[in-house]
Order: sequence, then C-alpha cells, then structure tokens
Amino acid sequence: MAEAIRIIGLDPGLRRTGWGVVESQGNALRFVASGTVTSDDREDLAARLCQLHDGIYAIIGQYAPEEAAVEQTFVNANPSSTLKLGQARGIAMLVPARAGLRVAEYAPNAVKKSVIGVGHGDKAQIRMMVRVLLPKATFESDDAADALAIAICHAHHRQSVAYRMAALT
Repeated sequence: MAEAIRIIGLDPGLRRTGWGVVESQGNALRFVASGTVTSDDREDLAARLCQLHDGIYAIIGQYAPEEAAVEQTFVNANPSSTLKLGQARGIAMLVPARAGLRVAEYAPNAVKKSVIGVGHGDKAQIRMMVRVLLPKATFESDDAADALAIAICHAHHRQSVAYRMAALT
C-alpha cells in the first residue's frame, strides 16, 4: 500500500493567503486542516509580506507537510495589484522551499479542472466539490477552500510521470 503524503496547498494573496493541508494515500484523500493567513492593510508592504511569511512558516511547522502546491498568478487589469500578488506568491513559494519542501505550481484552470471537472467555474462550485472530495473538511473562507482545491490538484498530479521524473532531478 502507498505511504501517506502530507500536502499543503497555498492560495496566495496579499490580504489573505489561504492554506489547506491534506493527506494523500494512493487515491484516498484525508482532510487535515485549513485556514487563512491575513496581513494588516494598515501596514506597509514589507510588514505585510513579513506577516504572510510568519503565518505560513508557523503552519508548516505545526502541520509538517512533505510537499507544497501554490496557485500560479494570473494577470489582471491593474498592474500594481498583479505585482503585489506576485510578491505575496513569492512568499508562498519561498517559505515551503526554505523548509525543504518541493513546491509545485498549478494554473487556476488546472486546479478547477482537477476539482470540478472543467477549467472554468466559480467559487461556489469549488466549495461544493471540496466538500464532496473531503467530507470532513472545514474552511472559513473561499481562500481556504481554494487552497484545499490546490492541494487536491497536486495530490492528483503528483502521480504523473512528468512530476515523478522532475522529482528525480
């Protein structure tokens, strides 16, 4: 029987970074925990990035995941917002990498396709399917539900030949 692997999914955002931890064993998934790391929008950018760093660092320390998955940034109409999101995403990738975790990246459409079956869907569909796939899951926000969806996506894709080959290099 395959050994269980603990995965953290991160949905980066400067205001709120969602996180979700699952265990994957073969085709079975088990909910571990989820939540949201927030930053204080009254603080300057550097302080907010530190808040995200410290929050993600604490979660990794508490739940000891073995692999991480982060949603790729999409470009929106506001270049300043895109840049800030990219900086938050950098923190979401840096913290697990510094903890020695392999970090996989997934496009939003790939996450949706893995969880709801199509590449386009809304937040309600993601929440509903996360509840179906992880019946014991609890999450307080769409960010946490999205993070669980990212972890689920990684659990499905980590078995792929391409991912296993990349892990060998």
